[in-house]
Amino acid sequence: MGEVINLRLARKQRARSEAVVRAEGNRRLFGRTGAEKAAEAAERARVRNTLDGAKLDSPTPDKAAK
Repeated sequence: MGEVINLRLARKQRARSEAVVRAEGNRRLFGRTGAEKAAEAAERARVRNTLDGAKLDSPTPDKAAK
């Protein structure tokens, strides 16, 4: 005679394994953590602010003509 299994536990185990596979797919799709995204955004803002602060004012056409 075969081994007796509890179908409820078998379903739960199958759902867990499917969740693991789905989670792996999501990690590949979305990849980065919130902290990594925030760090990258902060770095972009720092670079943008540095560049904006280093801009030279160009003379407007009215001031250059006078």
